[in-house]
Amino acid sequence: MLFYFYSPIYIQQMTITEVNNKQTRNAFLDIARQIYKDDPNWVCPLDNDVEAIFDPKKNSFHQHGKVTRWVLTDDNGKCIGRIAAFINDKKANHDGELIGGMGFFECINDKNAAFLLFDTAKNWLKANGMQAMEGPINFGENDTNWGLLIEGFVPPSYGMNYHLPYYKSLFDAYGFKTEYEQITNKLIVYDEFPERFTKIANWVAKKPGYEFKHLEMDKIDQFAADFMEIYNDAWRDFENFVPITRDAIMDSFRQMKQIADPNLIWFAYINGEPAAAVVILPDANQMIKGLNGKLDLIGKLKFVYKRWKGVDRMRAVVMGTKQKYQNHGLESAIFIKLKQYVYPLNQYHELELSWVGDFNEKMLAMHHAMGGVFSKRHATMKYKFNSK
Repeated sequence: MLFYFYSPIYIQQMTITEVNNKQTRNAFLDIARQIYKDDPNWVCPLDNDVEAIFDPKKNSFHQHGKVTRWVLTDDNGKCIGRIAAFINDKKANHDGELIGGMGFFECINDKNAAFLLFDTAKNWLKANGMQAMEGPINFGENDTNWGLLIEGFVPPSYGMNYHLPYYKSLFDAYGFKTEYEQITNKLIVYDEFPERFTKIANWVAKKPGYEFKHLEMDKIDQFAADFMEIYNDAWRDFENFVPITRDAIMDSFRQMKQIADPNLIWFAYINGEPAAAVVILPDANQMIKGLNGKLDLIGKLKFVYKRWKGVDRMRAVVMGTKQKYQNHGLESAIFIKLKQYVYPLNQYHELELSWVGDFNEKMLAMHHAMGGVFSKRHATMKYKFNSK
């Protein structure tokens, strides 16, 4: 498709092309490297991770949805933007309003280019029956590639979206409105927990019938089942919640396997019943920085060498407690167990608690009770198609 924009000097031609071959796939990946090449904070996601989102063999969301993506080139054939649009059949219906997803947006600082990308995603979603779109979000679980960074332009942790500050103005100008904000707080590992938090945590950890276990890889099937039971109970009352499936959990566990430290992933049980879980990962971005997204043979050797060397940050990917056990202090006790492991290592100095929706007052209160301080803010935005 060809689009022409007039200026006093010349006619600029921009071409939008659906990604459907090796050349366009490479362009989709390379545009991010071009846009962020001068930003020292940005860490290039691994090409393999990005491509896995769009591979039905590696992303179980293709079983109940569909996705497509495009690249945008200027009149010299240079790629200047990209976007993806998708429909998750299990989550599309929001109280009678059909909402699709938009994500993996990257664009030069040009309103015409951005609007053409937004229009392309909108038109595809409208043609597939949608009435609005949310973005930038992921065609997958919301622990990765979710939200527009609007505050805290610091090096991102693995899986967290990073954007340039002008992106927000492009979304605003098009007519996107913020649905909710995603708050990321952080803890300095060697700072002591507040006294009250520590007292409660130690008391809970010693209660009869309360048991705390870290992940054991040779029992991954059982821990995955426990996690599914906890997660689906903990989040069931949140708006538009869809239970997580075993396939989705195993997708996530497979992705985590190479970087996971089982001693950072903890479960709480009450009289043998799975009750709470906290999943923390070493920050893989500190391992892959410098690879420029390429995990070829040389990249793999560098990755193996850097796997733990120099990694001093962790990310809490997800925390959840069954509703009947909430306010029992289980998360507090888990974090005490974590500190007992982390302290002697003298390796990790920061724990990122990411991310918590601004609607989740209980979790945000727990962050503050632990001594967490603000780190960054993302926004999940929405555009209604009848607004233009």
